[in-house]
Amino acid sequence: MTQLPKTPLPKTGLPKMMPAAVFMGLRDVAVEDRPTPEPGPGDLILEVSHCGICGSDLHFLLEWGGRAGVIEGHEYSGTVAAVGSDVDGWAVGDRAIGGPSPRCGRCEYCLAHRPSLCLERNSVGGDGGAWQGAFALYKSVRAAEALKVPDTLSLKHAALTEPLAVALHGITQAGGARPGTRWLVTGGGPIGFLSVAALKALGVDDIVVSEPKASRRALCEKLGARTVDPADLVAPDMPFDYVAEPFDVALECSGNGRAQESALAQLKRAGTLVLVGAGMARPKFDPNRILLNELVITGAFVYDHNGFARALEMLASGRLPNDLLVESEDYPLNRLLDAAVGLHEGELAAKAMIVPRIS
Repeated sequence: MTQLPKTPLPKTGLPKMMPAAVFMGLRDVAVEDRPTPEPGPGDLILEVSHCGICGSDLHFLLEWGGRAGVIEGHEYSGTVAAVGSDVDGWAVGDRAIGGPSPRCGRCEYCLAHRPSLCLERNSVGGDGGAWQGAFALYKSVRAAEALKVPDTLSLKHAALTEPLAVALHGITQAGGARPGTRWLVTGGGPIGFLSVAALKALGVDDIVVSEPKASRRALCEKLGARTVDPADLVAPDMPFDYVAEPFDVALECSGNGRAQESALAQLKRAGTLVLVGAGMARPKFDPNRILLNELVITGAFVYDHNGFARALEMLASGRLPNDLLVESEDYPLNRLLDAAVGLHEGELAAKAMIVPRIS
């Protein structure tokens, strides 16, 4: 086990350097010593406990590539290790998660409680490219954005807050979880299975998951869904034809073009398709099917205005099977790529968590 750095900073008592997993390019991650962030006015420094691997991390590492020399990781929890000036209500030792990035609070979308559409969402709180993620021992976060973790919730499970907030936003965009409705989830990865868990907790019992990987299907079945292989979803031939058991809502969580097309074809009249999964696909939708059946197609980008608080409360409530939602094994920084490949290939089904140690 590699020793973590011990040289303290004069003001905070934190080490000057910290280990971090750095994305270097396709299938390339390096563990390096990087400067420990220092708290500016209004900041907290968290000692990271857990950080989940997101679907975007898989894209950057295994499919698209990305900027070299970057520390990613945005699904994290930790303990306050240092408090900056002008911070009230926080103390060293408090347990916390990072919340959503700030929005302007004054545009028409923010005033309508739709902060995901903020007109300044790419500029508010901009840091000039200095942002650093949580695949590292320490992470700086604005105190105004952080949320305290309830005493009843482990830090490992608290790191599920961000992806659960994404799943909850997809459900919101579908009009909310209405008992008695039928839901199709295409893609049984983290957002897909978290959508299943949330729907069950919200009273929806009729859920079908379309997923090609057997390990993910097995997890979704444990969470209470029925599962099918995507090849078994038969699309109708004509715009006015219907599948045998149509759905009120389809949550498309894979970002796969064929899955998007198939999900639309499974809807009943006046049904809703919510595009939740990100990808580069450009699906072909039948406009006559949409027109004749008055179907609704919408997107779900990041979170509801209260999404993090709702997700954190749900995780702490006991209504979710938290242990099923995370892999039992924690992965050190130097095994981040191994865990990412395992998720991509379906060898790992639940959320894989990175911990800031080296082994």
